[in-house]
Amino acid sequence: MSVHGAAINWERQPHESGENTFSRNHQVALNGGQNVDVSASVEFKGDPNCADPEQMLVSAVSSCHMLFFLAIAEMQGYRVESYTDNPKGYLEQNEKKGREVTRIELSPQVTFGGDKVPGEAAIEKIHANAHKNCFIRNSITADVTVNGA
Repeated sequence: MSVHGAAINWERQPHESGENTFSRNHQVALNGGQNVDVSASVEFKGDPNCADPEQMLVSAVSSCHMLFFLAIAEMQGYRVESYTDNPKGYLEQNEKKGREVTRIELSPQVTFGGDKVPGEAAIEKIHANAHKNCFIRNSITADVTVNGA
């Protein structure tokens, strides 16, 4: 077992669009002294210059998938030179008349180097294993798909 924490800090400030509401801006402190400026998404009176929780969830899924992909590729003797992704998460209505992130689409682009380069079938299998093992994906109910794999 491992434990993962963060520190959240919010203090009341007026919202820039009116006095009748509050600023959603706050800070998230992570390991290593990293501080992330966070707000609600723009649709919910958030600051467009800050990350929002939905973006952070989508990036966590993508990052987790990537880290498993890199580890599996390395264990199989492949050398990954670069990995990029532009994931998208969809906040949609659910059956309970609320909203949730219902699906997340990953679109990784991977470049390999070295003498041993995997074919498409091997790449798809690495993605499938990364998908199956990703801790974050296994922790959420959203449908996660890997485009191009």
